[in-house]
Amino acid sequence: MGFDKEASSSSLVLKVPPFPREDTPLLAKPRKLSSQSKTFANVFIAIVGSGVLGLPYTFKKTGWVFGSLMLFSVALLTYHCMMLLVQTRRKLESTLGFSKINSFGDLGFTVCGPLGRFSVDVMIVLAQAGFCVSYLIFIATTLAFLFNYEYSSWDFGLSPKSLFLWACFPFQLGLNSIPTLTHLAPLSIFADVVDLGAMGVVMVEDVMIFLQNRPALEAFGGLSVFLYGVGVAVYAFEGVGMVLPLESEAKDKDKFGKVLGLCMTFISLLYGGFGALGYFAFGDETKDIITTNFGQGLISILVQLGLCVNLFFTMPLMMNPVYEVVERRFCDSRFCLWLRWVMVLVVSLVALLVPNFADFLSLVGSSVCVVLGFVLPALFHLLVFKEEMGWKGIVLDGCVLVLGVVIAVTGTWSSLMEILAPKA
Repeated sequence: MGFDKEASSSSLVLKVPPFPREDTPLLAKPRKLSSQSKTFANVFIAIVGSGVLGLPYTFKKTGWVFGSLMLFSVALLTYHCMMLLVQTRRKLESTLGFSKINSFGDLGFTVCGPLGRFSVDVMIVLAQAGFCVSYLIFIATTLAFLFNYEYSSWDFGLSPKSLFLWACFPFQLGLNSIPTLTHLAPLSIFADVVDLGAMGVVMVEDVMIFLQNRPALEAFGGLSVFLYGVGVAVYAFEGVGMVLPLESEAKDKDKFGKVLGLCMTFISLLYGGFGALGYFAFGDETKDIITTNFGQGLISILVQLGLCVNLFFTMPLMMNPVYEVVERRFCDSRFCLWLRWVMVLVVSLVALLVPNFADFLSLVGSSVCVVLGFVLPALFHLLVFKEEMGWKGIVLDGCVLVLGVVIAVTGTWSSLMEILAPKA
C-alpha cells in the first residue's frame, strides 16, 4: 500500500490534538508508564462492560456448555486480533520508521491512508454509541422494574421505559458537556468498583437460588442460535480500540502480551461463571437483563441501583471516542457543545426503539464489534506482513478476515430478525 511514500505525510497528520481522543487514557498523568499490575487493571477497565449482564440470557438460548465454549473461543480470537494490532504497530514504527502511531485510527491511516482512518472512525463511532444505547436500555428497564412500572402505562402516553430514559436525558447532557476525560477519571474508578461488587453479589445470589430451585437446564441449544451467542460474546469483550494506547503506556512492553493474555483469561473465567450461574439459578425463566430476575429485597435493589449508577456515569466516558471523531472531522478538533448534545439525543432515541437488551447486544456485537475486533486487525496485519509471512500466516489472517466478514453479515441479519420478531 505504499508505506514508504506515506511515511513523510503521516508525520504531519499524526499529531496529538488538545482535546480528548479515542486514545486518551482515562486516568490523569498519562506520560507515567504503567507497571504490569496497573496495565492489568487498565486492560480490565477497558474490556469489562455492560455486555456481561446479557450473558445468562445468552446461555439460556445457546445452552450452558455451548455458550461457555463459544465465550472462550471468542476470547481467544479477540486476544489474537489484539496482538495483531500490537505487532502491526511495532513493525511500522520500528522497522519501517513511521512516526508515533497513537491509536487504532492512526494505524488505519498509516496502512490504508484516509480510507483506513475513515473505516476505523465509522466502526468506533457505531460501536461506542451502541454501547451507550445498551446502557440507557439497561438503566430505563431496570428502574421501571424496580418501581413496579414495567408492564403499566402512564396517562400521558409515555411508557415507563421512555419516562425513565427521558428523565436521564438532561443529566446526560450535563455530564457529556465535560470537555476533558481527566475530570471524569474518578467516575471511571467508582464505576468499576461498583461493577465488581455488584457482579460478586449477583453470583452469590445465583448460587443460593440454584441450590433451592435446581431448574431444568440445557447444555446445547443448537446451531440456530450460534450467531446470536457469538454477537453477545464479541460485545462482552469490548475494548479493542484501547489496546494500542494501553500498550504505549506499559513500562515493560515485552511482557504486555503476557499481561493481556492473563487479563483475558481472568475476564473469560469471570464471564463464564457469571453467565452460567445466572442461567443455573433461573433456567428457562432467565430474562434478558439478569438483575430483573431477582426479587425486591434490599440487597437486590441496591445491586440494581448500583449498576444503574455505574452505567449512568460510564456513558460520558464511552461517548468520548465518538466526540473525538466527530469533532475532528466537523469542527477541526475543537470542542463543540451542540454537536455533543445532538449525539446524546440520537443515542437516546435509538434506545427508545430497541425492545430487548440482549438482542441489541447481539446486534452491535455481530456487526460493528466483529468488524472492529476481527476484520480490520487481520486486514491491517496481512497488508503489513504479507511480504515476509509464509503461506500459513497468510492463510491464518485470511481465515480470520473471512470468518469476521461472514459473522458480521449473517450475525447482523440474525440479530435483526430476533429484534423484529414478535415477543411472547
